[in-house]
Amino acid sequence: MTEKFSKEPADATPGDSSAQAQDPAPSAAPSAAPSTAPSTVTPSSGPAEAIKAIPVRHYGRWVSGVIVIALLLLVGYSFSQGDIQWGAVGDKLFDDTVVAGAGRTLLISVLAMVMGVVLGIVLAVMRLSKNPVTSGVAWLYIWFFRGTPVYLQLLLWFNLALIFPVLNLGPLYKDEMTDVMTPFLCALLGLGLNEAAYMAEICRAGLLAVDEGQTEASQALGMSQAKTLRRIVIPQAMRVIVPPTGNEFINMLKTSALVYAVTYNELLRSTSAIGSSSYAVMEMFFVAAIWYLVMTSVFSVFQFYLERRYARGSLRSLPATPWQKIKTNMLGLGRERGTA
Repeated sequence: MTEKFSKEPADATPGDSSAQAQDPAPSAAPSAAPSTAPSTVTPSSGPAEAIKAIPVRHYGRWVSGVIVIALLLLVGYSFSQGDIQWGAVGDKLFDDTVVAGAGRTLLISVLAMVMGVVLGIVLAVMRLSKNPVTSGVAWLYIWFFRGTPVYLQLLLWFNLALIFPVLNLGPLYKDEMTDVMTPFLCALLGLGLNEAAYMAEICRAGLLAVDEGQTEASQALGMSQAKTLRRIVIPQAMRVIVPPTGNEFINMLKTSALVYAVTYNELLRSTSAIGSSSYAVMEMFFVAAIWYLVMTSVFSVFQFYLERRYARGSLRSLPATPWQKIKTNMLGLGRERGTA
């Protein structure tokens, strides 16, 4: 069988008319083989333009922002036109009596909070105990102090002499109850014991948040139950306990105003006494409000950094500090101006 060879020269091009004349089947070639001709590219008239992103305008945000600012300005204007001697607020802000009252407020808040935290940890361990007696006593304590108002508890301590005129501890101590239950002690017991009930539930939640495998591993290493609780469980539970504890302390600073009822001379009582004698009642209330805002703001900053410290082992990236947020916003604003 004789093979047929193409007579088309090797250097012939697809567009050569002589090669097309020698091809016996010129119409079948384009459909059988893919075209190798280069595609036609339209030359660009210039460099590619960058895509310009146009942000969506949220008119509702602007309207709501303007309304809120207008309301704030209206409230500020109303107070400026009211019968308030703002000069008296500035004069009495650092009065010796007011500063001393703020110091006593801070003192009773710190001592009551320390008492509440220590007793709360003990009550939380008792609640988690397998002994039904200790667990039941802890539950009864929490049930009573959480179920009655702090104001009522302060009054009970203050009027305890109506039930027990004399505090008799045998050979150890004996004295009149009115001499024992001073306003400071009534305030400390009323605030501290009440706070212990709430801290017990916070600490119990933190202890239960620790994985049971941690306890089993420590017991496998030969640690006692007390050592396991002290060195393994409590350090890990602090991550859960610290945030609500800081919130409780800030709340304690404000709740301490209730010790006004037991004649303890804290911030509110000090400012009220000055207001009654100088007839600047509302002005002294503003002074007390400024001091409370300053104290709660300062301790809110401490709470943030304390939470940030205990979050190191649980978060991949720690929350930005206020300075870091300001720095980031300033850098972002600088980039936007440079881009513009």
